[in-house]
Amino acid sequence: MRSRTFLGLLLALSLGAAQPALAEIKVLTSFTVFADMARNVAGEHAEVVSITREGAEIHMFRPTPGDIRRGLGADVVLWNGLGLETWFERYLENLGDVKAHVLSDGVEPILISEGAYEGRANPHAWMSPANAEIYIDNIVAALSEADPANAEAYAANGDAYKTKIAETFAPIRAAIEALPENRRWLVTSEAAFSYLARDFGLREAAIWAINADSQGSPQQVRHVIDLVREHDIPVIFSESTVSPKPAEQVARETGILYGGVLYVDSLSAEGGPVPTYLDLLRVTSETIVTGLTAKP
Repeated sequence: MRSRTFLGLLLALSLGAAQPALAEIKVLTSFTVFADMARNVAGEHAEVVSITREGAEIHMFRPTPGDIRRGLGADVVLWNGLGLETWFERYLENLGDVKAHVLSDGVEPILISEGAYEGRANPHAWMSPANAEIYIDNIVAALSEADPANAEAYAANGDAYKTKIAETFAPIRAAIEALPENRRWLVTSEAAFSYLARDFGLREAAIWAINADSQGSPQQVRHVIDLVREHDIPVIFSESTVSPKPAEQVARETGILYGGVLYVDSLSAEGGPVPTYLDLLRVTSETIVTGLTAKP
């Protein structure tokens, strides 16, 4: 009997040793881009959950009861701010006493210059390689505050992640800098790439400022058609979470290239084109370079 008990104890201990360590904290993010960033910083020390799913449109998102249940028990919450997640503060009220951290804190905002949102901050600041470092530092600080025992690991992971981002962008930046200045235009459906355009030295234009009720009105489309003709702009793009039809109309009426889809607000599922934040930055930037360098 003792022998059986002893063997059972050994088996239980060996099985327990084979199990991975449980995550020490639960991190909740407003959307998938930040979930991936947080996983790179957290490593094995946290469970990271996104409120929204892959491919979701973030601006007008409406949380379901299931989305609320997914956030329960979070130790720390990460969101963008800058007026992006208009639904988020009401969502947060359902989670009880949990601290939320604004990841755009410290970013110098680019203000929208025209339209219904004139004077408001453009919220898509994570699309800048320079701003990505600020976001990562804010994630490191948030996780370290919630879990000080692993602060050194978070800092080391954050530094390694920033290095990867810089390495990803170096050849893309060089390709854009090699373009003639008159081809350095980034024209899209939504003005979601202002920070990326600034970092890469591109002039920017868009059919609409922020995804909202009014997207691709005849007046908005006509304005961009006139701009394309005035500046001999070679290509226009759209985003993965909106209809490409307004951008395709501009391309059709001006004879320029429709350059395809760019990614900004949401990752794809595993196996899709942009399952990680690094993939999102790389694919979007390479698509822009391909469009700008295409022969007329």
